[in-house]
Amino acid sequence: MPNDAAPSTPPNGDTPGGASAWPPPTPAYPYAKGEESAYDTAAEVRQGAVVLLAVAIAGNVLGLLWLWLAPRIPLVSDGRSVLLTESEAEHAVGADGVFILLGLAFGAVSALAVFLFHRRGGVAVVVGLALGGVLGSVLGWGTGTLLGPTHDVVARAREVGEGVTFDAPLELQAYGSLLAWPVAAMVVHLALTALFGPRDPEPEWDMSPYGPPPPPGGAPRD
Repeated sequence: MPNDAAPSTPPNGDTPGGASAWPPPTPAYPYAKGEESAYDTAAEVRQGAVVLLAVAIAGNVLGLLWLWLAPRIPLVSDGRSVLLTESEAEHAVGADGVFILLGLAFGAVSALAVFLFHRRGGVAVVVGLALGGVLGSVLGWGTGTLLGPTHDVVARAREVGEGVTFDAPLELQAYGSLLAWPVAAMVVHLALTALFGPRDPEPEWDMSPYGPPPPPGGAPRD
């Protein structure tokens, strides 16, 4: 006896009316691309925060080196006032110069270290490097002045006595010196990225919309 019952579902998976099955299959991860983008952004922000913290902490080393290398300004008391032992001395300018040179060196070294650890860069990493350089300079300035000679010159003159030479407090005369570190870090990091950073792939030109080239003799194409 022949089987007159028609199959309920055609072999191609369509319904008997010709319409496709509904609802369509749902992709397993509809937001996978967005979640991956958010993860990359969060990871980059964390990298920038780590760079900022590490560069800023290095400012303590800058302050100690500045305290060690900066020239001293000798003072002396005559019992009534505190005077410079060398009225034409340029020690104060020398202290600023040493701080600038140290800032340039620390900026170059920090930029090289950040480039080696985060070769692909990123906005957050660059911002962390710049802000870390500013904070490191401020921290180095504070470390040098805090650990250096006292700022109470009168009390120090009374302590050492009349006619005895002592060191003036370590100070920055030009506050623009604090920008040496971040400026050097940005310049060096930009140069390293331009010379040795990863390159974006060259775009491939698709000539298919224009069709094949015309045959010799100028005959029209079909």
